[in-house]
Formats: sequence, C-alpha cells, structure tokens
Amino acid sequence: MDPKAYWIGFNLAKGIGAVRLKALLDYYGDLETAWKAPADSLRAAGLPPKVLENFLLIRSSCSLEKIWENLQKRDISVLTWEDPDYPRRLREIDQPPPVLYVRGRLEEEGWPIAIVGTRRVTVYGRQVTEELATFLAENGITVVSGLARGVDRIAHESALKAGGRTVGVLGSGVDRIYPPEHRNLAERMIAQGAVVSDYAPGTPPEGINFPPRNRIISGLSIATVVIEAGEESGALITARFAAEQGREVFAVPGSIYAPQSKGTNRLIRDGAAPLLKFEDLLEALHLKKVTEHQAARTLFGPADATEARLLRVLTDEPQHVDEICIQSGLPIEQVSATLTLMELKGMVRQVGGMSFSIIREKFADYEAGDHV
Repeated sequence: MDPKAYWIGFNLAKGIGAVRLKALLDYYGDLETAWKAPADSLRAAGLPPKVLENFLLIRSSCSLEKIWENLQKRDISVLTWEDPDYPRRLREIDQPPPVLYVRGRLEEEGWPIAIVGTRRVTVYGRQVTEELATFLAENGITVVSGLARGVDRIAHESALKAGGRTVGVLGSGVDRIYPPEHRNLAERMIAQGAVVSDYAPGTPPEGINFPPRNRIISGLSIATVVIEAGEESGALITARFAAEQGREVFAVPGSIYAPQSKGTNRLIRDGAAPLLKFEDLLEALHLKKVTEHQAARTLFGPADATEARLLRVLTDEPQHVDEICIQSGLPIEQVSATLTLMELKGMVRQVGGMSFSIIREKFADYEAGDHV
C-alpha cells in the first residue's frame, strides 16, 4: 500500500492537525509505524484522550487500502509534506496542511495571485474582477480563489476565458463542489488548472470549514487582491492570513457609501496597497514583463553580464540572497530583480525563503566564461 494512505488515515482523525502530526512523525519516524502503534504508545507520544479516542475509532472502522484505491479510481491526487511536488510557497507558511487532495494539476504555480471578494458583488466589482483576472491570465499568472459565488466565480471564469490557469481552494472535499451550481465551472477548472482541498473527499461544505481554507488560498499565492468586501467578509480573513504569511495584500478602493467597499477601504487605511492600475500590481511584485520572460524560458545562457555574474556564484546548493549579494558584489535590488527574471526563465529555482539554486540541466553546454 502506498505510504500516503497512512497520511490520509491521520487526516481523517479529528484533532490531528499539523502540530500533532509533526509530533507523531518526530516520535515514530514515519506514519505507518504511528498508525500501527498500540494505544499506550500513542498516549505516550502525546495524543490527548479525546483525540486518541477519535483516532482509534477511525483506525478500527476504515480500510486505508480501499480508500486509496477509491481515490485512484476518481483521479484524486494526494500531496503530503514529503512530496517534492507539494507547493513550495504553501510549505513556507506556519503549519501548512499535511495533506492536500487535488483534482487537476496543481503544478509548481510559478506566479499565482489570489483574487477574493464578496459574494454580493456590484457592477463595479464585477467589471474590476473580470478585467483583472483576464489581465493576469494573459500575462501567464495563475488566478487563485475559493470557487464561491460572486467575485471568486467571476475571477475563475474570466481566467478560463482568457486561456489561463486557475486554482480553486474548497472548504469541502474535492468531490463535493460547493455551491452546486459551480460544478460545471469546477470541471472546466480541473481541465485547465485544479481544485484543491485539505479536507478529505466526502467532507460536506460546512460553514466552519471555510475560514481555515482561506489560509491555503493566500498561502499558495505571492499576493492577494481583495476586490470588494463588506466589514464581515471572509475575504478579509484571507487578507489577514496573507499579511501574517508575509505576502503582499492589495485592495481595490471603492465608494465610501457602498457596503461592499467598507472592508477594502479599511484594508487600505490599515496598510494594504491600493490597486489603482493593474500594471502597478505586476510592477510591485517585480513581474512587469512576465509574458516576455516566460517566452524566454528556452534560453540556455545568460541574457546579460549581471545574469552571467550570478551564474558564476550560484550552485546546486541553495544560497540566501544576502550571500549571493556578497559573493557577486552586486546591490540587493539588482540581485533580487535579476533572480526573479532568471526564475521566470527556468534558470534558477527559489528554495524556501529567499534562497536560490541553479537549475543545472539548463546549462549542460554552457560555461560561465562564454558570456561577456
């Protein structure tokens, strides 16, 4: 049986989240051993009585082998902390979800941006959402949202119409699309992106599930844009998670009289960047020429002397950007901007927070001294 099945088993046990699962991994070394451990051992490993009771009930009542076979039949992929394909940016947040269930392709989304907002969208909010999602998709940027009514749905649909990728994060199992009228939209997204959840298949769309899933929306993304949000909107929770995760937060300003703009205007007052032009978003994230540089991914050598100097410094082992600056003798602004473009071209990869390594296979026939 695939070792991931044991991760699914623990994911089904209420009360065993990222912290307790990490403790079990530290105690036992792997989850198969933990799954088969006797109750006394699990108690010694730190499981509280109620959590232990829940786990023992799950273990005695489910067949992991059947669950795994069912997932394969339904084309539901499973990613865990141990998978190299687990989204890098999500891995960087505090307590990332141990298990992700995916329908479609949750690729290493190069430059995803979240678009979130109210379900009761205005004509103004609809126009901004449609135009922003289209703009991002046309620039090769993945649109991330929550597949809810209103802004979320418009963002997903607009990205698809523009031929782009879009990812929906659910507050239910990936087989329980909510709201139900979005099932056809979800199928189109699966063909041209993905729907993802940290809730096991079969989990119903209960209200308590939605606020926690917002941390995944922001965690997958390099920035979050709030289009419209009332004072109690869930989009504000996503914005808060994004800020806590060290991600950029943008808000679209609106009328001081519109209920749907009270939340976004407050975000701006509290420090979020006002989104006045879509181009400003790319510029602030150093993605102003994403399309041009994505088209240049096939290049096998540096484009200029700065890239050549960085290639002489970079190795297979990740180095922090500060160390790269010291070794290259270049200022941080120049190094950061150039590394961003090199990552777009597929020349380097970012490993963890602000550490970079070279993608060696791109340069099999290149010597650093070949470039002026």
